[in-house]
Parts: sequence; structure tokens; C-alpha cells
Amino acid sequence: MNTLETFVGNVRAVWGPLSSQVVADCQQQLDALLDTPVSEPWLATLHLEAAAQHELYRDPEHDFVLLAHTEQQGLYRPPHDHGRGWVIYAVQQGAIEMSTYARAEDKDGEVKLVKRDSTVICAGQTRLYLPGDIHDTRCVAGPALLFRFTERDLKKEDREARRLTRYVEQAGNWVPEARS
Repeated sequence: MNTLETFVGNVRAVWGPLSSQVVADCQQQLDALLDTPVSEPWLATLHLEAAAQHELYRDPEHDFVLLAHTEQQGLYRPPHDHGRGWVIYAVQQGAIEMSTYARAEDKDGEVKLVKRDSTVICAGQTRLYLPGDIHDTRCVAGPALLFRFTERDLKKEDREARRLTRYVEQAGNWVPEARS
């Protein structure tokens, strides 16, 4: 059994509704996955292919998904949330800067984001975002290989329920993207 198979088995064993314990257990399993030697075939292939996105595992019973992303230095993903879902990012190679934001509403009801902080997540580190957390990402040392563990299929969630919010910059402020 390789480390990816071990990861899947261990996450399935601890899976349950969102709780501090489930999140901590999943994060611990991602930490272990980050220690995988690059000689394991599945990880060696990820490094060779350097695909923008590669699905590593989708659980047929619990719906969690593990993706791998290769990002080039400078790639920026504007602020967004994950709707009702939670996600853990794990950096295997390179470094990703992640900034967090608070959603603020002015007296006229206009929504804009206020930046809270910024952290560089380096190889071997993880970062958790709970439902409603807003963040952006920028690859600051690439190419970066990161794993994105989501407790549900976020693309499906966005297509069907339209619950994910993306933000665009307007006149120096981040505001919710208009949806058609």
C-alpha cells in the first residue's frame, strides 16, 4: 500500500460531520501525505506531468475529494469562499501566499472585502478554510505542487447550488462578482 492509499483509508476511518476532531484528523493525514517520498510512482508522476489540476481521489460514499494542482510562480487566484464546504490546502513543493478577508457592508449595503492577513505556506505545511472563510492564493515560489482536500465537490456545489462567492476588484475594492 502506498501513502496515497493509506491517506484515503485513514480519512475514511475518521470521516464524519464537520467538527474540530474531523478537521484535525484530516489535517494530520495531509501532513503525513506531504512526507511522501518523491520516488512513490503516483507522486513522481504528478511532478513529471505538472498538470494544472489532477484528481487524485473522489470518495464514492462520503464525497470528499483530493486534488493536486501545479501552479507557476505568479499565478494569482482572486478572493473567494467555498460556500458550505471546507478545504485544507497542503503544499508539497514551492510556496503559496494566502491572504484572508472579512466581508464588510457599508451603511448603504454595499459589500466589500477587508484584508485580514497574509501568510506564506511553504512545502510541508497545510492551511484550513472553514465554510464562509474568504481567501486568495498567489504562487510565490514555483512551480508549486499543492494538494487541495475538499469535503465535497466544490465545482458541483457551485454549478448546482451557486453557493460559492468569487470577488472582483472594482475601484480598488474587492466586491462580489455579479452572477448571471
